[in-house]
Amino acid sequence: MDTKEFLECLRTGRRLYGTAVLSSSPLWPLAVKRTGVDFVFIDTEHALFDRTVLAQMCVAYKAAGLPPLVRIGSPAPQEARSVLDGGASGILAPYIESPEQVRALVGAAKLRPLKGERLRAVLQKQETLESELEDYLRDWNKENFLMINIESIPAVERLDAILAEPGLDGVIIGPHDLSLSLGLPEHYHDPQFKEIVQRIITTARERGLGVGIHFSQEAELQIKWAKAGANIIMHSSDMALFEQGLRDDLTRIRRHLGEDDSTAKDESDSHVI
Repeated sequence: MDTKEFLECLRTGRRLYGTAVLSSSPLWPLAVKRTGVDFVFIDTEHALFDRTVLAQMCVAYKAAGLPPLVRIGSPAPQEARSVLDGGASGILAPYIESPEQVRALVGAAKLRPLKGERLRAVLQKQETLESELEDYLRDWNKENFLMINIESIPAVERLDAILAEPGLDGVIIGPHDLSLSLGLPEHYHDPQFKEIVQRIITTARERGLGVGIHFSQEAELQIKWAKAGANIIMHSSDMALFEQGLRDDLTRIRRHLGEDDSTAKDESDSHVI
């Protein structure tokens, strides 16, 4: 899947399947490709990636037909520009709580490389682009996409205004931070949490935006929210799946060999964005 097809799926509501990748091995993109996912998620907010390594990963995944969605460390437009310069197909901005933040990120993702006072004037609708420049910037950024994390009560309270910003392509719900903001840490089955997630999904889809939620465990939760309207299925990570798969296999082997499997502790990664 190329980025153009990915964007079309976002707009039409077709389901997109992806996972988070932490390994920078040059052999990993083809292994991930064989799983059947449509895109990969690279998180630079919580994981440490050298800029050169990140760029190499983005180029490799894009070449494998897996558009790389990179979460930047903060909702800073300069970070978005830097990551796009390095080969990312899309940006995921964390902890967005205002339409002004989205507008600035749209400038970085959709009007790049325009910068400075001219960019600010255009974003504030104080100036309009010349037709030639408008065509140039549209062509330059035609395969970039912008997503945001909705993961706090202030963001939910301003949801309509945030999602109304032109240039936004999708929303990823951050369940862990959202549950903390609600005062319900990791209570993903709580009625209040479920009601808010449903509201975000419904509002995003009504506006023609892609929407998803990232969980490291419980595929059943992904199924539940997909049936409720989410079309971005961003499930787990390479590290979590390796740990889970190997632990389960070793537990079965030990049991069949009559060994004590009490050392196989359940330390699975419960962290989600």
